Amino acid sequence: MNQKQTAFVTKELMLRAVKDSFVKLAPKTQLRNPVMFLVYVSAVLTTALYVCSLFGVADARPGFILAVAVILWFTVLFADFAEAIAEGRGKAQADALRAARQDVTANKIPSPDRRDEITRVKSACLRKGDLVLVGVGEQIPADGEVIDGAASVDESAITGESAPVIRESGGDRSAVTGGTTVTSDQLVIRVTSEAGESFLDKMIAMVEGASRKKTPNEIALQILLVALTIIFLLVTVSLYPFSAFSAGQAGMANPTSVTALVALLVCLAPTTIGALLSAIGIAGMSRLNQANVLAMSGRSIEAAGDVDTLLLDKTGTITLGNRQAYELIPVDGTDIHELADAAQLSSLADETPEGRSVVVLAKEQFGLRGRNLGGLHASFIPFTAKTRMSGVDYAGNEIRKGAAEAVRAYVAGQGGAYSKQCEEAVEQIARQGGTPLVVAKNGRVLGVIHLKDIIKQGVKEKFADLRKMGIRTVMITGDNPLTASAIAAEAGVDDFLAEATPEGKLQMIRDLQAKGHLVAMTGDGTNDAPALAQADVAVAMNTGTQAAKEAGNMVDLDSSPTKLIDIVRIGKQLLMTRGSLTTFSIANDVAKYFAILPALFMGLYPGLSALNIMGLHSAESAILSAIIYNALIIVALIPLALRGVRYREVPAAKLLSRNLVVYGLGGIIAPFIAIKLIDMLLVLFGLVL
Repeated sequence: MNQKQTAFVTKELMLRAVKDSFVKLAPKTQLRNPVMFLVYVSAVLTTALYVCSLFGVADARPGFILAVAVILWFTVLFADFAEAIAEGRGKAQADALRAARQDVTANKIPSPDRRDEITRVKSACLRKGDLVLVGVGEQIPADGEVIDGAASVDESAITGESAPVIRESGGDRSAVTGGTTVTSDQLVIRVTSEAGESFLDKMIAMVEGASRKKTPNEIALQILLVALTIIFLLVTVSLYPFSAFSAGQAGMANPTSVTALVALLVCLAPTTIGALLSAIGIAGMSRLNQANVLAMSGRSIEAAGDVDTLLLDKTGTITLGNRQAYELIPVDGTDIHELADAAQLSSLADETPEGRSVVVLAKEQFGLRGRNLGGLHASFIPFTAKTRMSGVDYAGNEIRKGAAEAVRAYVAGQGGAYSKQCEEAVEQIARQGGTPLVVAKNGRVLGVIHLKDIIKQGVKEKFADLRKMGIRTVMITGDNPLTASAIAAEAGVDDFLAEATPEGKLQMIRDLQAKGHLVAMTGDGTNDAPALAQADVAVAMNTGTQAAKEAGNMVDLDSSPTKLIDIVRIGKQLLMTRGSLTTFSIANDVAKYFAILPALFMGLYPGLSALNIMGLHSAESAILSAIIYNALIIVALIPLALRGVRYREVPAAKLLSRNLVVYGLGGIIAPFIAIKLIDMLLVLFGLVL
C-alpha cells in the first residue's frame, strides 16, 4: 500500500475516471450534490430549450442555446470527473489490497496444547474466538492476537515495508493482520474479527470511499453553498419579470432570454467549490492512506486539522528508545583509559542496547577494539534484578558495573571505599536526567558511566515547527519528574507528564478538553486504551493490542509514533485546501458580474456599458466566455484539490492572510484575464455574432 506512484494520474486511472463520469450522470447520483444538481437541471433545461428552438419556439438563437447546453453538460461531467479521479486513486489502492487478500486454508485447533488436532477450514469460515496455527511460509488467515509463540511476519502486503517484524504473545506487539505471512517459527492466533469485517476489509472500504461519510465541516460548508445557490436562484428568477416589465415600459422586446439567465445562475452559483468539495475530502483520505494510516472516519482527519495539543510518548517518539553510554567520568584520580578498559570488559557479554553502547563508546573514544576473550579466560557475571550488577572475572581481577547503590554495597563488602567524588558524579548525572552506572575493579571504584536518553535527530526542530502552527506538545513518560524535566528541556517540548499511569493520561486529556483544547495522542498497549478512547484524535499502532486498535480512531500501519505529526499536517492541509478553494470560488463571481450583467441589460440600460470593463465583444460572447471559464476552472483546479494546498508551519493568522491574498485576490484577477482571452478566441474563430 505504501508504494510510490510513478505518475500523479496514470492513463488507466484517467480512462476509468472518464467512464465513471458518465455513470455518475444518473439523477440519483447527481442529487447528492445540490449545487451541481442545479447545473444538471440547467443543462437539461437548456437542452429542452434547444429542442424547442428547432421547432421555431425559441427566445434566443438556436446555435447560442446549443452552445450553452453543451457547456453546461461539460460542467457537470467535469465535476463528476473530479470526484471520479479522486475515487479512482483510492480504488487503485483497493485493487492492490484485494490482490493481497486470499481465501486461504486455515489450520484450526481446539487449544494451544492440542496443536496436532488440526481441522483445515477456509479462512472465510473462521469466526471470532477461533484458534489457528500458522507456520513458516503460511499466510495469516484473519485478524487476530498471538496467544502463544513468537515469529517473524512479513507485512509488506499491508504496509509496503519489506523487512519482517516480530510478533509475539504477551506485551504490546501481539496483534497480527490477515493477509500477512509468517516467515519463521509458528504462532497460535486467536481470531478477533468476523469474516468480512477484518482490518483489510475495512481498509479496502475506506480507500474506495464506500465508507466515507460527509464530515461536520463538509456538511456545514455544503449548507452554506446551498444557501448561496438559493439566493442566486431567487435573484435570477426575479430578473426575468423585472426585465420584461422594463422592456414593456420602454416599448421594446424583452432582450433577456431564459438561456442567458440560466447561464447567469450557473456562473453565480458556487459551482467551482461545489464540484470539487467531494474530491477534496476523498483526496484527503487518500493522502492519509498513502502515509500508511487508516482513518476510521473522515471526522478524525478533520479533527487532526484542528488539534492544538499533542501527547507524545518519550520512548521511541522523542528518544531513540534505549539509553546509550554518553560519557565516562573517572573518580579518585583514576586514569580514564583504565576506566574505559574496565567498562568495556564488563560490557562485552552484555547484549542489552545499553551494554553494547558502552562497548561502542570505549572503541570510538579510546580505540579499544579486538579484545581476545579466549586469551583472558574470563568468566562473565550476568545482570540480575536481584544483584543489579553485571561484570567479569579474569586473571585474578574482578570488575563490576551496575546501579550506584548495588556497587556501593559490593565495594563495602570488599573492604573498599565509596568516595564523595563518586557520589557527586552520580547525583550530577541524575539531575541531568541520565542513568549513572558505577564501575569498580577489585573493590575500588574507578568511575561512573553516564547513560542518557538520546533525543532523535530533528525532533527539536519538528517541535519548533509545531509551535509555529499553534500546537502545544506534551511528553508522556514513566520517568521521575527530575529526569522528565531534563529530557523535556533538551527535546524542546512545551510540557511533560512524569511517572505517567493510565489514569494520569486519561485525567490529563480530560483536563485539557475541559479547557477547550483538541487533543491527539498515540498508543499501542491495553493500558493506553482509556486515554485513546478519550482523545479527539487517537492513533493506535498496528503492532499494538486489539484493545488499543479498537479504542483509536486511526491505525498507523507502520507503527511509527512520530506519524502523529504527519497526520496533523495532512488534517490541516485538508482544511486549508477546502477553505482556499471556497475563497477562490466565491471570489470568481466578481468577474462574472462584470461579464454577464452588462451583457444582459445594456439593451435596456445603455449606461451599463461602462461596466463592460473587459471590453467583451458582444452579449453572446460575454455569456459563453463566462460559462466556458466556469467549466474549465474546475478541470484546472483538480490537481490542486487532489494534491492539497501546500502547508507551511506558520501561525494561523499569517497563513490566513497569505491564502486570502493568493486565493481571494487571485480568484478575482484570474477570471478577468481568462474570460477576456476566451472572448478573443471565440471572436477570432468566428464562433459568436
